[in-house]
Order: sequence, then C-alpha cells, then structure tokens
Amino acid sequence: MGGRRGPGRRMRGRPRAFEETRTTAEERSRIRAWFAGRLPDDWFTGAPDVTVDDNEILVVGPLAPVELAAGSTEEEQATAVAGRIGGFREDTRGHRMRIAEEAQANFGRQVSWGARVGERTALFHTASVPVMTRLRMDDRQVLDTLIDAGVARSRSEALAWCVRLVGRNEGTWIADLRSAFKQVEEVRGRGPEGSAPEA
Repeated sequence: MGGRRGPGRRMRGRPRAFEETRTTAEERSRIRAWFAGRLPDDWFTGAPDVTVDDNEILVVGPLAPVELAAGSTEEEQATAVAGRIGGFREDTRGHRMRIAEEAQANFGRQVSWGARVGERTALFHTASVPVMTRLRMDDRQVLDTLIDAGVARSRSEALAWCVRLVGRNEGTWIADLRSAFKQVEEVRGRGPEGSAPEA
C-alpha cells in the first residue's frame, strides 16, 4: 500500500502556527532600541512604549495635549482628543506601514500601533492570536456557564473574557510577576560570575 494518510490520520507534531517560542529580555531590548532609532523624532512628545511578546510588537506614543478654551465641556475635550489621535493615525499611515514591514522582516512579528493624549489611549489594529489549550471538565463547565449566561458566544470568547478579568482585577500581581521574571532573565543573561576554574 502507498503512504497516503487516511482522512482520520493526523500528522505528528503541532501545527507551525501554534509552536511556542519565548522572547528573551535581550531580544525585547534589541527591538525597543531598533524602534527608538527608526521612529521619526517629530511623531511623539516623549519616548513611546514598545511592548513585545512572541507574536506582536505594540508601539504606543504620547501626542501633544489639546488646548481648548476655558469652560469647554468633557464632550468637547473628548472630541478634540479623538481628532488629535485620528489625525496622527491618518497622517502617518503610509510611513507606519513601511516601518511595520521592515520590523516584521527583521523580527518576525506583526507590528501594531496606538497613540495617547493625556489619559486617553487609542489602539489602532492589534493582533488576535489563537491559543491552544486543554481543559478538564470543571474548567470547561466554567466557560459553558459564561456562554449559557450570555456573557460569551463561544468557549474561546469565554476564555478571553476570563483572561481580561484576571488582568483587570489582578493587575498589581501580574505586574509583580513580570518584574520578577525580568530580573531572572537579566541575571540569566549575564551568566555565572567569576573566572573558570584552573586546570
């Protein structure tokens, strides 16, 4: 018989799209340095936040505040801020696309953008990355309960809702974990101290 696979057979190994690769602290620093040198000086009023994970690079920079006449309403302020961010988005679109293409070729990640005016932050297009996981019945029942209650339309949407809930309610704890992990990466990158033992 030939080597054809039947319809019920699956190839060994995970699909390439779901292979996990971890980003090191050195790689994140290198990507941030690249953007610091590549972004035009007149785009932002300060250093942008460049967030890097295994799939995406998110660049969010501060824009100049909007000056309105005294006594302007909150709605007018919100409209002015939206106009400032929208103007930046449209005026820089072509240039941002070129930078994103260069970064994707260099670092193998999608580039997303955002801008911030005061307390208002707007993200333009960000990546939505599928995550494969295995859940036991108790965990699946939690997701199904959220679906039955109308909170989510599918298990994947329910899982994303749970992740957002943890991130919102446990933000300080998550930040502490990231800080501790960053220190571990820095120590690991330096390697063992001292000279090698003499022969």
